[in-house]
Amino acid sequence: MKALILCAGLGTRLLPHTQHIPKPLFPINGKPLLDRIIQSLIQAGCRAIMINTHHRHRDIEAFIKTQRYAISVRTCHEPRILGTGGAIRNIHDFWDQDAFIVINGDIVTNIDLKTVYDFHRQHPHPVTLVLHDFPEINTVVVDGGGSVIGFDDCAPNPDPTTPTPPQAGGRSVRKLTFTGIQVIDPQVLKWIPDVPFTTSIDLYRTLRDNGMTLQAFIPENRYWKDIGTPRQYQAAVLDQLLPLAFSDASSDPPVLARIAGDGSDRVWYRATSPCCTVVIADHGIHSQPDIRSECCAFTSIGRHLYDKGISVPRIVAADSFSGLVIVEDLGDIHLQSVVQNSQTPSCILDWYREAVRLLIALSLDGASGFDLSWTWQTPYYDKSVILEKECRYFVEAFLNGYLNLGIHFADLADEFDGLADRALNGAMHGFMHRDFQSRNIMVKNRRLYAIDFQGGRIGPIQYDLASLLIDPYVDLDPDIQNGLLAFCIQELSHKVSLDPVSFTRAYRYCRITRNLQILGAFGYLTRVKGKSGFAVYIPAALRTLNRSLAQLQPSESPNLTRIATLAMKKFERGPS
Repeated sequence: MKALILCAGLGTRLLPHTQHIPKPLFPINGKPLLDRIIQSLIQAGCRAIMINTHHRHRDIEAFIKTQRYAISVRTCHEPRILGTGGAIRNIHDFWDQDAFIVINGDIVTNIDLKTVYDFHRQHPHPVTLVLHDFPEINTVVVDGGGSVIGFDDCAPNPDPTTPTPPQAGGRSVRKLTFTGIQVIDPQVLKWIPDVPFTTSIDLYRTLRDNGMTLQAFIPENRYWKDIGTPRQYQAAVLDQLLPLAFSDASSDPPVLARIAGDGSDRVWYRATSPCCTVVIADHGIHSQPDIRSECCAFTSIGRHLYDKGISVPRIVAADSFSGLVIVEDLGDIHLQSVVQNSQTPSCILDWYREAVRLLIALSLDGASGFDLSWTWQTPYYDKSVILEKECRYFVEAFLNGYLNLGIHFADLADEFDGLADRALNGAMHGFMHRDFQSRNIMVKNRRLYAIDFQGGRIGPIQYDLASLLIDPYVDLDPDIQNGLLAFCIQELSHKVSLDPVSFTRAYRYCRITRNLQILGAFGYLTRVKGKSGFAVYIPAALRTLNRSLAQLQPSESPNLTRIATLAMKKFERGPS
């Protein structure tokens, strides 16, 4: 038996990802799809394999050269796409007197190819088409005797409301999906026209018109998916990942339900089975290997923190290319909702003291063994991050993008430069979460868990402390904030040597830089992303910024102080 794997497609529906990698090399559970298909053909007893190529053919050729298969695996480049029928005819000198297999290079399946081939050898017809019930694209009509009698719009389309008379064997006509797997006798080659482009479906219509039978093979209880679109590709990957998360023997797949997300573009789902639930984070497909992805950072940092015994969700399974990560389900209760439902100030303080302890563990223990290559954005929180991602973000996304104030960053550049220097002077560096606020702290069984740590890097603990204390989602009273600042210094002093005065001074400036980032994010998410729910927290963030700037020396940031006051007044009048 010989085989042809069809890999010449452009992968148009998978753009822009197929600009970087051809569809047959998309990984499924870490292994390129093409390799999975080759291995299944070898297991079926295949003696030689040809792969037709076109789009990004050098990538496929390079991959094959790196492999050491037990049989001959070659490629045939098509400078111009010939179609499936044309590809079969183009390698006519590759075929011998035995029936051969042709299989699409973009399918994931556990259909036994040896069983398919043996089935073909046991009937007298020249073609076997492997079909599968996939209602979304069922377009191949099969009669009761198992013969294919039509394709697509040329096929009889039984009226679903009218019972169809039983055919041979007592079975009715039905529609199924062509899996892209076919076994063909070599005498069929003479029916393929010598034209620039022709498909195998064109060939099969010709065969039927000339009185030949196309035999259907319909395997039972087998898995099949094509990966032609991002959704279908991710679904195929998820089908591989989910069994790692569920230990129950239920044959029913887990039920997926979308759950509320955050300010990012990620999509979240909860998967439920009879035994348990897990949460799925979809970061989106990442097809550029030379650029580190958010998904990789989330996975690497999350596993590091968990291994350090820090209270974060366990990562159950992950696939960096597809952007899918399955994590422990911590429920839907976060610190914001717990605090808002607390009855007394002492109860709020108890929760926040636990949050401070979690923060200290993140900073100190998380820094131990932390690999800078895990970071997604920058390895350090440094002056350039403060100036570009916080100060400039505040000016462009909030002052100008949201409030339309027409402020020039250059007019504030000197003040921002001094602010950045003061925030870093006296900073106590460790692992920095970067967004340690009440909505990123989950509560389960009265225990706090940090989530959304993918932006982590090395930076000052004072920044994360400011994120927690000036969080506008909760809007803590300034006296409570000051008390928790003192509590953090006290807890830290049991573990490391620190100067409380220097620590507090750096905290005061980190509080401002964090505040600028918050307002920039709220402006961007509201104005650009259309997430209007964030706008309600802008007044609290502006009040905190004005309060923090008022505590500075008058000469430190006079223009920023004036503009912050102007922004507060402008916001109260409503953005234009």
